[in-house]
Amino acid sequence: MRSIEIIDNNYFGNWDEERTACRCIVVKDGMMLLSYETKTDQWMIPGGGLEDDETERECCIRELAEETGYIIEPSECMLEINEYYENLRFVSKYFFGTVKGECEITLTDRESEVGMTPRWISVDEIAEIFSQHEKYSDTDEMRRGMYLREYTALSNLIK
Repeated sequence: MRSIEIIDNNYFGNWDEERTACRCIVVKDGMMLLSYETKTDQWMIPGGGLEDDETERECCIRELAEETGYIIEPSECMLEINEYYENLRFVSKYFFGTVKGECEITLTDRESEVGMTPRWISVDEIAEIFSQHEKYSDTDEMRRGMYLREYTALSNLIK
């Protein structure tokens, strides 16, 4: 497993808070499964926070089912990206997944508010969207950081 660090300009130099998330790249016939926020026009690789009582692979399975309605079989962790912002270390663990079935989508309140929906989009198109991360540097720092992370992941995992 590879590990990459992204250190933001606003990093304080040490961290005392940490959050770990597991994300899953699902590709079929050149199309990639993504979560799309219809009200914010924002894309992301599906996944989310690791809970205390679950393994990383279990987190992947749960998050993909909740956000996309697909039951997946995840690989072992292929990439870890450690991002440093202010006093926070944000760890994203990336897996590949194979669709094994379908289930009901169960979004959080926030995900429902932003109109999150699963979408299949070409790998080339999503790489282009994520490559535009710098255009958000003056207007949407959260999106800029997320798109940089996702672009970094795709650049290292999808050849």
